[in-house]
Formats: sequence, C-alpha cells, structure tokens
Amino acid sequence: MANHNLYPLKFHPQLKEKVWGGDKLKDILGKTGGEQLGESWEISAVEGNISVVSNGLLKGEDLQHLIQKYGSDLLGEKVTNRFGEDFPLLFKFIDAREDLSVQLHPNDEVASLRHNSFGKTEMWYIMDADPDARLILGFDEPLTPSQYQKILQEGSLVSHLHSENIQKGDAFFIAPGTVHAIGAGVLLAEIQQTSDITYRIYDWDRPGLDGKMRELHTEEAMDVINFESIQPKVQYQKSVNELEELCSSDYFSTRIIELTDSMHRNISALESFVVYMCVEGNAEIHWDGQKELLNLGDSLLVPANLHEFSLKSSGATLLEVHVP
Repeated sequence: MANHNLYPLKFHPQLKEKVWGGDKLKDILGKTGGEQLGESWEISAVEGNISVVSNGLLKGEDLQHLIQKYGSDLLGEKVTNRFGEDFPLLFKFIDAREDLSVQLHPNDEVASLRHNSFGKTEMWYIMDADPDARLILGFDEPLTPSQYQKILQEGSLVSHLHSENIQKGDAFFIAPGTVHAIGAGVLLAEIQQTSDITYRIYDWDRPGLDGKMRELHTEEAMDVINFESIQPKVQYQKSVNELEELCSSDYFSTRIIELTDSMHRNISALESFVVYMCVEGNAEIHWDGQKELLNLGDSLLVPANLHEFSLKSSGATLLEVHVP
C-alpha cells in the first residue's frame, strides 16, 4: 500500500564557502548566506551533511531518518534492494569564480578499500558560462605513468592538460579516474554518487581559505588516473515537451526536459525515486490536487510511491534523475 505521508520533498540547501567560490549562487540562483559560495548541496546523505526537509508536513525531518522510516516507499524497491538505507546520489550546484583544483576521483573498488565510501562517478550540466569559460578534461595526449611522473617533477603539468571551451547547455560525464577541473566563470549542476572523496593533484599554487596550502594527493592518485584519451562531452538531442536522455551510467540516469506546457509523468516502472533540478525558468509539480513550485535553482525529490504527477511550465528546463 502506498504511504500517503510522502509527497515531493524540498530540502534546505547546504552552502559551502570555497576559496574559488563566487556570487552566481546568490545572484542567479538566489541562494543566501556566506561569502565566496562555491557549492550548494541540494540533496545529500553524506555523513555530517544530511539534508533537512524544508516543505510540507515533514519539514524539519532529515533525509536519513525518512529513509529509515519509509524505506522503499521513498527510495523505490530497486534502490533499496541495491543500496539498503544508503542514499546513493548527491546533488549540487557549483559556482567557480576561479579555477578549481585539478583533481580526480576513485572508483567504487578503491574508494571502498581506502575510505569505506562509494566511488565518485559524476556529470555536469552547464547552467551559465562566461564567454571565455572552459573546463579541464584529461590530457592533451595519452601519457604513460612514467611520463606523468616526469611532468610532475618538472612542474609542467598544466601545459599537458586538455582545456575545452564551453557554453550554456553543454553536458559532461566524468568517470572515475578522469583528471578534471571546473574553470573560472562557470555555474553548473552536478549529479554524482554519494561521495566526498577527491584526489587533488594540482591547486594553482594557491592557499586555501585558512591561508594554508591545501593538501595534494599525488601518491593516492597514481593508480587511479586514466592516462588514456577521453571524450567526456555528452551529445544529446534538444526537443520541447519531451524527455531526452542526457546521460546514463550504472549509478544515475539523467534526462532533460525543455518544458513549455504540461507533461504527465508515470514513474512506477522505474522503481526509483526521481529528482528534478530546475536549471532554467520555473515550473510546478501537481499531484493529488496539490502543487509545489520549482524555481530556478530548486531541487525536488519525488518519492518512488508517488507514481503519477504532472509538470507544468510556460518555460523551464529540468533535469530528471533516477537510479537505473
């Protein structure tokens, strides 16, 4: 029997100050609090950063408690069978006023062995980009581990990194082991596994917010780096009032909706919760005679047992995410 205590859930964003953070989370997405805001953790079950509901009857409840209480009604049968009471994904908005550190993430096997954590597979959707904005994605040409170590010793890593110009609407899939950095002037939505494990290999010789140089993870990264050629940019079709696949992996499936009307959704076959991130405009979700607003910069979790609902807008772009 469906649990009628559940409904589309919003959460209080958790805002993170970063040495590279800027003003776009405040000025464009309306996030408030703090200076040099680099990240807004929208929906999180990372230990010490558990999201708290901001709307409706469950306001004030945290996500982990809701999972323990509602189980598969909230997460979906397929998700609970695979992950138990672990919420498998983390949703963020990120604003880079300056370049982020050059970094990579471990896969599940390494992260479990070293950190008792999930690995970190992630994707980005570019919401805003300055005219000269770019991403660092892998190397200009394949390297051997010995060549890479020589480059580090010479201090010439930056000259071997591949830089890619970007614009609003671009999307990228970042597999574990991919050397990457978000460049200055970029606002993006990030969908990733629930993990906060990062191996930093270069930080622009820049001190952190505390004035100290941030730790590098040169040794930890060596057996994780993908030295081969990569093609992380996602190619996708753009259409109106239809679901278009943006990115699919073992951990998340993301579709994009350019919405100018009403769209009926039935998610029962997914056996998974669904998250909507509003990356342009604003929309409404309607269910059982009720509605909730979804403004630019909002994220919303639809419980798996809310099988049918409608999305309505005269102009919005939504990312729809579920666990495959």
